[in-house]
Amino acid sequence: MTIAAREIHLKSRPDGLPSLDNFEVVSRTLPEPAPGQVLVRTTWMSVDPYMRGRMRDRPSYIAPFQLGEALEGAAVGVVERSADDRFKPGDLVSHFSGWRDYTIVDASAVSKIDAAAAPEPAWLGPLGVPGFTAYVGLGRIGELKAGETIFISAAAGAVGSMAVQIAKAKGARVIASVGGEAKTAWVRDELGADMVINYKTAGDLTAALAKAAPEGIDVYFDNVGGEHLDAALANAKDHARFVICGMIAGYNDEGNADAARNLARIVINRLSLRGYIVLDHYDLLPEFTAQMTQWIAEGRIKWRDTVVEGLDNAPKAFLGLFSGDNIGKMLVRLGE
Repeated sequence: MTIAAREIHLKSRPDGLPSLDNFEVVSRTLPEPAPGQVLVRTTWMSVDPYMRGRMRDRPSYIAPFQLGEALEGAAVGVVERSADDRFKPGDLVSHFSGWRDYTIVDASAVSKIDAAAAPEPAWLGPLGVPGFTAYVGLGRIGELKAGETIFISAAAGAVGSMAVQIAKAKGARVIASVGGEAKTAWVRDELGADMVINYKTAGDLTAALAKAAPEGIDVYFDNVGGEHLDAALANAKDHARFVICGMIAGYNDEGNADAARNLARIVINRLSLRGYIVLDHYDLLPEFTAQMTQWIAEGRIKWRDTVVEGLDNAPKAFLGLFSGDNIGKMLVRLGE
């Protein structure tokens, strides 16, 4: 028995900011799962800024998307058919074959999720890669300590909003940067940031950060790069640690992005800058899952999803990441 499936393909490689013309919806027929495989009906899928880099045909830490093939990314869904003893129909699972409504996946690449611990979308946010990325960045990379001052950019995004709350749980003073008044209110009033800078209205970001942290910052969690990185360099204490998670400000630059102006501060202030890819730190996943599940049960972690309906609108949701359409995690709901 075959299965009719639909998926989003990369039709052409973007030049600068992607457009809807770079994507296409394709129908295909799937066979029965082979031994060791499962058929999953995807219910929720994630779109993430890092996917922009995979649309370029160049070497990176993860293979580029191929033209004429389905994109991929984190997703959750329901096992419909199983040819592996570890899974049965009805199991809720996470997988990495998003951007399609039905997919056949090797059972080794599928993980069961506990809907009793948190609803399905949470396994793509606080209990998924965004939460894990923030946990690794603040702990292993930034070595954040109680009493320190941290500056977090894109603090209303999927990773940034988790970083704000984990930093507060560690006893740090949190200065957050967001773009917009609604995001300011959410990060300040609900997530508990000590100071929030709306960079769209702040004018001189370096001066705004200096006012918020007159003694300087101990840690910078960078999701943006560009002007935010420059402001953090200018306001860093001696021996401050910079956690370089992402640089969305330059993701659509096809040439060289603007160079940072304050690089001399790395030497003057003896700074440590460390980039990281969360894929390198999966030894921490059991520890993270246990801790995050506990925090959620205690009501210490809040999250918000920006939900776009339907597989056909997944490209639109992805493009919205670059215009700040999302508060919290940007998700696509394919159906219950």
